[in-house]
Amino acid sequence: MQESFILELLGDKQIPIQTGQTILEASLAAGIPHYHACGGNAKCSTCRILIKEGADYLSAFNDKELALRQRIPMPHNVRLACQTYVQGKGAKAHRMIRDEADIRMYISKDIVTDLSYIVEEKNLALFFLDVRDFTPFIETYLAFDVIHVMRRLFTLFRTCIEGQDGKIIETAGDGFYAVFGLQTDVKSAARNGCNAGDAILREIESFNAQYMQKNFRHRFQVGISLHVGQVIVGNIGIGVNNNMTVMGLPVNIAARMQGATKELNNSFIISEAVYKLVEDKRASTKREIALKGVTDKVHVYLLGEPYT
Repeated sequence: MQESFILELLGDKQIPIQTGQTILEASLAAGIPHYHACGGNAKCSTCRILIKEGADYLSAFNDKELALRQRIPMPHNVRLACQTYVQGKGAKAHRMIRDEADIRMYISKDIVTDLSYIVEEKNLALFFLDVRDFTPFIETYLAFDVIHVMRRLFTLFRTCIEGQDGKIIETAGDGFYAVFGLQTDVKSAARNGCNAGDAILREIESFNAQYMQKNFRHRFQVGISLHVGQVIVGNIGIGVNNNMTVMGLPVNIAARMQGATKELNNSFIISEAVYKLVEDKRASTKREIALKGVTDKVHVYLLGEPYT
């Protein structure tokens, strides 16, 4: 006959748990949105819990948990909920990776609308972003941890972009490019692009302080570029999913500018064309740079901060 115990998940509620049932299984059965990016197979650490009381009433580390702990050093009182069983009364624990953004991300579903675009020329603001030094994070953590964090990052990016009436056109690895001005004039597009860049820089600092450093001992930085120009917009049949495409020399210039944030040691740069539209007083530093594949040199202004 199976025994039943009560486990108190601090900040959530008390949950019943049977012998032979992991803490993760019991937590999910109780309706708690307990994250488990790998499906509860000890291939990530997103289900980890901090044991506050009653460690002696929990099962010992099994082979899977020991193997993961060799990859990711964790204190003795931090356990994987997917591999831990309760064997007595009086245990109290706290889910470590949890906040409202996680809840929204895991329970919401994207609504995809089929839109048909005619091919047209349009003046747009072109926004490129790349996450700096992402490889060390990939080398340190397991694949499902990386996927979990990437989801969080891109939810942050998407919120900032769409909050300024922008649209992400394409993602590639740890970067993306977006456009502003599909429904506005180019001056508004340039201003919205600057606002989105500022918002991302603010939000990623908060994300680092409140989430990454606490849960993963890592800090992310980004490089952002913003340019404006006349481009071709539409479903032109060259994408795998026939999604909207934005093409033209200004796109290439914006992409090359993003790469130049490294040599300029600045997290956010805008082209002179953008500067003339927004006249941001912070952009007091002007530089002239040569971009690969672009004949003429480009004047840019620095809006961000030096990398640390």
